[in-house]
Amino acid sequence: MHRPLSEEPTLVPHTRLLRFAVAMLAIGLAGCSLLEPKEQLRGNRVDADQLKELTPGTSTRVDVAAVLGSPTLHASFDDNTWLYVSQVTRARIGGTQAVEQQNVTIVSFDNRGVLSGVSTRSQDDALPVSVVDRTTPSPGSEASFLQQLFGNIGRFNAGGIAPTTAGPSGGAPKPF
Repeated sequence: MHRPLSEEPTLVPHTRLLRFAVAMLAIGLAGCSLLEPKEQLRGNRVDADQLKELTPGTSTRVDVAAVLGSPTLHASFDDNTWLYVSQVTRARIGGTQAVEQQNVTIVSFDNRGVLSGVSTRSQDDALPVSVVDRTTPSPGSEASFLQQLFGNIGRFNAGGIAPTTAGPSGGAPKPF
């Protein structure tokens, strides 16, 4: 049996279009997570399980290096303090790296090389550093644009080679 055109449901084309739009939106949102930059681990991450293997008063530098690996750096004025620094970063716009998590494990030794203490610091313990915006003046650095542009005129000879008193192959100057 054939129905007249006026009795056909009008919602069918709209629901197909709505389903298609929802599917495209879901695919688009799923693709965003694929494009998100990956986290990068930088430095030496020290786990709590690794720290349990070290005993202050008995572990030595060799033991610490065997368990934790080489330190990221030594303290500036104290060779008995090792620092293990780790950061979790993620690339941001323009290629800059944003630090999402930072941990520092401080390992201290006594003068005999025996472990005396271990402490950890996180990004919450960091202190803000204010950068001084001043510059140190240097003589001759305040030339104007025109002085910079015309400053080399007359400093070179016509041939383009500076005159020299050395011989044809260099070395000592020719005797008079």
